[in-house]
Amino acid sequence: MNHHQALDILDTIAELYPKYLLTKRKVEILLPQLKRMDYDQVLEKLSVYAAEYPYPPTLAEIAAYPPAPNTYLKQMQQWEKEAAKVPQETKRQFKQQLEIFFKGCGVNESC
Repeated sequence: MNHHQALDILDTIAELYPKYLLTKRKVEILLPQLKRMDYDQVLEKLSVYAAEYPYPPTLAEIAAYPPAPNTYLKQMQQWEKEAAKVPQETKRQFKQQLEIFFKGCGVNESC
């Protein structure tokens, strides 16, 4: 969420709850936290909250964070690309050596 969207969330809370006093200090404290969140999801949660409760929400009650990027998927795709470049003969030899290694090492034996 950007700066203007975060301010919009705070303004919306102030409009929905007239007794909610939006001070400069509250803005300074809440803005950095709101900027880490997803605007549309927070607005949706605020809307649902306002329909159920007559008092203003805490930040935790309307917090909604964007999903974290899946770096593991990207890494797996990179490995698959690299593996596709390895010749089949090299893969076959590796598999043979791996099978020999595991046959020679029992569960309770050290290799």
